[in-house]
Amino acid sequence: GSRDASRIERAVRAGARVAPVTGANDGRRLRSAGQGHFQICGENAAREAVPAKKGAKGDQVARLRARRTAEGEGPHPPVADEVKSAADIEGMRAAGRIAREVLDAAGRMVAPGVKTDAIDALVHEMTLERNSYPSPLNYHGFPKSCCTSVNEVICHGIPDSYKLKDGDIVNVDITCYHDGYHGDCSETFVVGEVDEAGKKLIQVTYDCWQEAIAYCKPGQPYNGIGRIIEDHIKPHGYSTVAHFCGHGIGKVFHTTPNILHYKNNEPGKMEVGHVFTIEPMICEGTSKHVDWADGWTATTKDGRRSAQFEHTLLVTPGGVEALTGKLESSPPFFWEQ
Repeated sequence: GSRDASRIERAVRAGARVAPVTGANDGRRLRSAGQGHFQICGENAAREAVPAKKGAKGDQVARLRARRTAEGEGPHPPVADEVKSAADIEGMRAAGRIAREVLDAAGRMVAPGVKTDAIDALVHEMTLERNSYPSPLNYHGFPKSCCTSVNEVICHGIPDSYKLKDGDIVNVDITCYHDGYHGDCSETFVVGEVDEAGKKLIQVTYDCWQEAIAYCKPGQPYNGIGRIIEDHIKPHGYSTVAHFCGHGIGKVFHTTPNILHYKNNEPGKMEVGHVFTIEPMICEGTSKHVDWADGWTATTKDGRRSAQFEHTLLVTPGGVEALTGKLESSPPFFWEQ
């Protein structure tokens, strides 16, 4: 439509390489809400300029942003799934650990009365303290340093003045760019006392995600991930979102392979050195979504809740390593307390 066309025109003017997505799953493979039937490639596609704050902190933001632009604008998603070098893997381990530390701090902050903007401010400060840049900030014009998706928000919720309420569930999605590499992870947290239905949704989402991760090893077809997730959640009456997917990651934020969280016949097998995310979005009711006017926020069409977990995963000779895995200092899940 005209909205999609205008976005593509802006992206091209900004220097993006635009590739049409073809096949039966057009429009279902895309990571970002509202990108229509095109996948916009390149780290700085359609990025809007945000004035740097004055002072030393603003200078640091500008310097880190410039470094990300210099290092991240050149690479484009490879035709084949990229096998990471030893140096790449060490860089991604560092970025993944930083993302984990920041996510843990954000999770500790979740409580009734806390504004999602305050969580974003903490994420921003902690990322800069680690000489890193919050990857979401200015990515295709995204205005904040993390995503906070509350209750019926499937993904890409923009932090704002909303105060978390007792009984809410909220997914916090963190990506940190450090020394040329991105680390990406998320968790869904309970706010105060959540009803049993909400807790069950989160637990089932976590369990299907863990089962999908356990499946991964060299030689496994990528399409098996979606089958495992869908088979796990269907008996509970839940649905899995098809419009948004996991993705390859490294020097580029979103690259090949696309990780589909529903049954599919897409080609591709895992190899040692592949790095990607698994991040199923599981809904109490319908998985159909509504795009908000902000161009990012995607909510369930029926207003029922959605939950999500995410890791950045490295394929190893014996399985996978979660580069954003929990630390000994990480807070426990609610069912572990």
